[in-house]
Amino acid sequence: MNKMRYILYIWSVALVLTACGGSGRQPAGDESVAPADSMIDDGATEEGVADTTATVADADERAGAPADTTAAAQDMADADLQGLTPTERRMAEAGMVDVLTLDSSLHVSLMYSRADNFTGRTLYRDLSRAFLHPEAARALVAAQRALRRERPDLSLIVYDAARPMAIQAEMYRVVEGTDQAIYVSNPANGGGLHNYGLAVDLSLCDAATGDTLPMGTVIDYMGPAAHTDAEEALVADGRMSAEALSNRRLLRRVMAAGGYRVLRTEWWHFNLRSRAEARRRYAVIP
Repeated sequence: MNKMRYILYIWSVALVLTACGGSGRQPAGDESVAPADSMIDDGATEEGVADTTATVADADERAGAPADTTAAAQDMADADLQGLTPTERRMAEAGMVDVLTLDSSLHVSLMYSRADNFTGRTLYRDLSRAFLHPEAARALVAAQRALRRERPDLSLIVYDAARPMAIQAEMYRVVEGTDQAIYVSNPANGGGLHNYGLAVDLSLCDAATGDTLPMGTVIDYMGPAAHTDAEEALVADGRMSAEALSNRRLLRRVMAAGGYRVLRTEWWHFNLRSRAEARRRYAVIP
C-alpha cells in the first residue's frame, strides 16, 4: 500500500474536520430540491451544484505544514492501518473519508455488506464502513446537523456510500439481461456517482435506537412507488401513507441543506455532483 497517500488521506480528514467546525452548526442552506432524471447510480443530470468544499488535491497542495503535523499524520496512519480491511484501504488510498470520523452521531448499516438487498448477495465482503469523497462527507455532516436542528430525536442512517468500480461490475453482472438492469449503472459506461464517492443511499431513523421511519417502500425497492415525482398520487391512492410522504420530504429538505439532490427514481439516493462533472473533475475508485 502507498503509505504516503494514506498519510495524505489522514491529513485530509483533519482538514475536513476543521472545515466542519467541530461541533459547530452550519447554515441550513437552500431547501429546494431539483430532481434528477436518471436511474440508480446514473447521477443527476443537472450542472448547477455549487462547489462548497475543498478537494483532496487542494488539501495535498497546502504548503508550509509544520513538521509536527506531518509526524502526527504519520502516527495516525500507522495506527489506523491496523484496523482497515483490504477494500477499506483501497478506499483510503483513493482519498475517501470514513463518515463516522467526521460525525459519530450518524448511523451506518451498509446494505450490500449482507444479503438482504435487491441482489440477494453479499457484495461488500470486507467493507462495513461508509466512505465518501471529503466533499461529500462534509456535505453529509451538514445535512445531519440540519436534521438534528429540526428533529433532535432523529438521525440519518447510511445504507450505501462510496463503491469501488470492481464491486459495481459484480453488481451489474447480477442484473445484466434482466428488467432490473436499468437500475444499475453499467461499468462499461463509466459507472455511477457511488463509484466516485459522490452519492449516498440513506434514510431517517430514531437517533437512540436506529429504528427506521416509514418511507413508503423499503430501501432499494425497484418500482414506481420509490419515485419522487408522483408521491401525492401514491398517497391519494392509498399506496403510501401521509406520514411516509412527510418523512421523505424531511429527508430531501435536510439533504438539500447539505447540497445534495435526490434521484427522481429513488427516494433514498442523493447525489452531490452531476455525473458529467464527476467525470471532468474526480477520479473513479478502482
